[in-house]
Amino acid sequence: MGYACDEAAKPRSAPIGILNGFGRTLGDGIVGLQALSVAILVGALPERPILFRLPNLPAMVRAIYAVADFAETRTLPWDFATNECPFEPDGPFARVIDMRDFAFDPDFHGTAMIDFFLRKLGVQPGLIPASRRRNTWLAPRVLPVAPDAPAGYILICPKASMQLRDMPTEIHAHIVRKALDVGPVVTQGHAPGALVKNVVHAAPCATLGALCGLVRGARLVVSTDTAMVHLADAFDVPCLAFFPTHRPEWRVRDYPHCQGISLPGRLPLGIEFARGPEDEQLARSAWFPDGNDFGWLDRVMIPMLEQCAR
Repeated sequence: MGYACDEAAKPRSAPIGILNGFGRTLGDGIVGLQALSVAILVGALPERPILFRLPNLPAMVRAIYAVADFAETRTLPWDFATNECPFEPDGPFARVIDMRDFAFDPDFHGTAMIDFFLRKLGVQPGLIPASRRRNTWLAPRVLPVAPDAPAGYILICPKASMQLRDMPTEIHAHIVRKALDVGPVVTQGHAPGALVKNVVHAAPCATLGALCGLVRGARLVVSTDTAMVHLADAFDVPCLAFFPTHRPEWRVRDYPHCQGISLPGRLPLGIEFARGPEDEQLARSAWFPDGNDFGWLDRVMIPMLEQCAR
């Protein structure tokens, strides 16, 4: 199959440098590295491009790049974290792709994340099969470590990298109660007091293998918009994902086992950062379209629970 890439992106003898490839969060890294693996596969980039990344990011973020054996990682000093400060990497480079501050790029706000990264790397997303736009690069490179949890558990992931996307306590508690009707539950959040003895609390994972094992061992992942959704796709685990700030198709369009739920709200679509406490309150209110009536939640959740119970 032929793929179209930008003429300027064709491989040359000198390496390609990518500044801030691919951001500071785990989810962005999982998806961005998929785009990079595809760009190398189709010949848009030469093998082992050099990613210039900020130092001292969270350990799990660094771990995801450590297993990406198709790229080299070097340090991007914090003084050059934004594109306001020109950065000239040492040595000859055929091309330098600047992805600094991509979270503020309007295109990033209104398109599928995988498409955004592919375009940045010189690949036309529409010519890449959906199966290549999934996170297939990861599973062959990680040895999952099984958690100490009952077999066949449902994994609930209420916390995101920012409060703007966190699942409210009341929603989390309702999901826990419904999931317990089907089987054992493991949650990354705090179990409701009355149910604490019936739920396994997943402590923060110390290694990437443990995190991947936590996801792979689940029969269903129920999550807010966070990296766990992308890990579920990587390990072919069914997922119910809630999106309080983004359209689901911008994150999970190509994930065949994921049902994305858009939460109606009053925030600008695609907002990446809270502008203040009012934004966090607006994001929270999107989870309560009918006040304390969670019928909408039951209507999307119960069919998934019934399906995974079969």
